[in-house]
Amino acid sequence: MTNQGRTRSGNTLLRDAARKGSTPGFVRLYRLTRLLLHLVYGCYRVGVLFPFFSWKQRVAAIKRWSRQLLRILHLRLTVHGSLPSGHAPTMIVSNHVSWLDIWVLDSVVPVRFVAKSDIRRWPLVGFLVSGAGTIFIERSKLQDTARTNRAIVEALTRGEHVAMFPEGATTDGTEVKPFHASLFQPALGAGARVVVVALRYVNPDGSVNLDASYVGERSLWESVRLILAQRSLHAELTFAATIDVSGKTRRDIARAAECATADALQLPRPGRKTGTAADLPGATPSTFSPTDTRYRVRPRSALAPGPVLTSDRR
Repeated sequence: MTNQGRTRSGNTLLRDAARKGSTPGFVRLYRLTRLLLHLVYGCYRVGVLFPFFSWKQRVAAIKRWSRQLLRILHLRLTVHGSLPSGHAPTMIVSNHVSWLDIWVLDSVVPVRFVAKSDIRRWPLVGFLVSGAGTIFIERSKLQDTARTNRAIVEALTRGEHVAMFPEGATTDGTEVKPFHASLFQPALGAGARVVVVALRYVNPDGSVNLDASYVGERSLWESVRLILAQRSLHAELTFAATIDVSGKTRRDIARAAECATADALQLPRPGRKTGTAADLPGATPSTFSPTDTRYRVRPRSALAPGPVLTSDRR
C-alpha cells in the first residue's frame, strides 16, 4: 500500500471513530502530549537511573511507569487469575494484538520481553524497551538464534520472568494464530514453567475492539491516533494455564499454549474446532472467579489532575 493510500485508510478509520463518539480534538492533543512526555520521562529513568538500580528496583519502576501509561490513555485493565506462586523459572507467553500489550503485561508482571530487532528503531520506544532489558531477535540472521536462546535461558535461570509473543505477528483480536514451536526451546533448556496469558481489548458491549489493534497496513501513528481518539479503553488479561515442560517437546508445549489461549478468549483453536485445553497433557487451566482483579481508571475531565489507579477484588 502506498503512503497516500495508507493515509486515506487512516483518515477513514478516524472518521469512523468520530462517528462512534470519539474524544474531542483538544482531548486527543492533551493525551498525546502527556504520552510523549511520559515516554521521554521513561527514557530518562532507563538511561540515567537504571544503571544504578537493582533488578527489584527496576521491576518496581517498570510496573509504576506502565500503570501510569495506562492511566494516561484511560485504559481500564481487568485481570483474571494471577501468576502462579513459587520461584520456578517462568516463561510467559501471550497472544499479540497491539503495541499496548507490552505495557499491559508490565503493569501486572514486569518481564523481560523477547522482541524483533526492528523495534529498536522506533522513536523513543526503541530506546525505552532496550534499556528495560528486552532481548532482541535478529530475524534475518539464522546464526543469531543460538545467541538469543542463550540469553533467554540465562535470564530464566537468574529468576527473571521472560515474556514473548509466539504468534510472531499481531492479530486484530478475532483469532489466535499458530504459535512458533522453536520459540519454546529456551523453556526446555532452562526447565522453566510456561505461563499462558490471553489478552483482548473489548468495547462496552463486550465485542472485540478492533481500533485497539496494531495490525496489517495500519501504521504505528495511525494506531496511536485511533487509541487517543477513544473515550476509554478496556483490556482483559487472563492467566489461562500453566504448562509443565517436563517430558514434552517444544511442539507439544506450543500446541498446549495456543489452545489454552484460544479457549480463554473463546476463539477457535488454530487448525482445530473442538476440545479444551484441559485435555492437553501438562496444561493446567487457571480458575478466575476468586482472584479476579480490576484495575480501573476513574473518569475525569481532560484538564483535571491524573486519575488514580485502583485495585478492587471481586
